[in-house]
Amino acid sequence: MGRLSKDKRDVFYRRAKESGYRARSAYKLLQIDAEFNLFNDPSSFKASHDEESKPIIGVPVKRAVDLCAAPGSWSQVLSDKLLNNETNKEKNDDDEGPSIVAVDLQPMAPISGVECLQGDITSLETAQEIIQHFRGHRAELVICDGAPGEFHRAAEYPRHPSSCF
Repeated sequence: MGRLSKDKRDVFYRRAKESGYRARSAYKLLQIDAEFNLFNDPSSFKASHDEESKPIIGVPVKRAVDLCAAPGSWSQVLSDKLLNNETNKEKNDDDEGPSIVAVDLQPMAPISGVECLQGDITSLETAQEIIQHFRGHRAELVICDGAPGEFHRAAEYPRHPSSCF
């Protein structure tokens, strides 16, 4: 066997399997969160290129979309972070809890607290399903760990359905 035999995989692969994550990419999102505090106190996030910029999000994230989500490791991190966030646990009677939608062309095994949709992120039908899930509210966080060609094709068009999330 070569260098990539099961016993010699990199540390993130082994750590992901030990922690129950579906893929090592979960640690990319955890590292981004550690640096920018995306989930716990998003009001502290500032664009790195502009010291004077205003916070992008003023409240903790409650509605998130994971595009190109399969196999689901980023959705697992979203579920862990948003559903276990103390601020999100303290909700009013009329307040809804966190809501997470994961979308991919490939089917995904269920993830606790995540609505998994099988669909094309470039289609209007998929965008409408996401919006329907959020009951007309916009997502506060959209993440994508897909191949650059797929997501960039969708992001090139300003009137594209993905701009509706």
